[in-house]
Amino acid sequence: MIPIRDTAPCYSRPYVTWGLMIIWVVIFVSMKLMPDDMAVRLLNIYGMVPIRYSSSRWAETANIPFDYYFSFVSNLFLHGNWTHLVANLLFMWIFGDNVEDRMGRLPFLVFYLICGFFASILQWYFDPMLTIPVVGASGAIAGVLAAYFFLYPLERVILFLFPILIPVPAIAFLGIWVLIQLHDATTSVLFEGGTIDVAWWAHIGGFVAGCILYRIFLKEQKV
Repeated sequence: MIPIRDTAPCYSRPYVTWGLMIIWVVIFVSMKLMPDDMAVRLLNIYGMVPIRYSSSRWAETANIPFDYYFSFVSNLFLHGNWTHLVANLLFMWIFGDNVEDRMGRLPFLVFYLICGFFASILQWYFDPMLTIPVVGASGAIAGVLAAYFFLYPLERVILFLFPILIPVPAIAFLGIWVLIQLHDATTSVLFEGGTIDVAWWAHIGGFVAGCILYRIFLKEQKV
């Protein structure tokens, strides 16, 4: 099931949402045009490699300087492949505009970055010895989904289930999404040794941060 749009009205132009999406695309395409060794180097520096902060010896051996945890934020603007990028663009396009509308542009940007930061922290906490970079806006977007979950629970999300379109309440769609993340995250811990290509704990961290913080960033509603 693929979400293609929602029914929640938006009363302002979501410039921050659009701007973030453009930045993701520009960075991704730019890195695709680079030599592979340069792109990999940038992913290791600006992606969040958990072991980098868990083992100073590993960081020295890999020649990756300590960056005071900057990659916990910079990784939010990087993506691993086209599927990863397009999925995040789709979710941001559907849900980001409404949340930005309710928060305002600058508060929404700060909210996005904070949720992404906490998403990176939780991923690092649960997988501190991971040696590959964790990248992507998914954790921050999870925070946006959490805000939407509470702000627009009864709005409809239109899902494409070939060959038909199915409208479902946002609270149902996002609730199922959260349950899937919880299942896959806990499974990745219980059954160690498998290959994990999705930062499940980052999704959960971003969603939890969004649930806790979204009210702080809402602008006052005009009566």
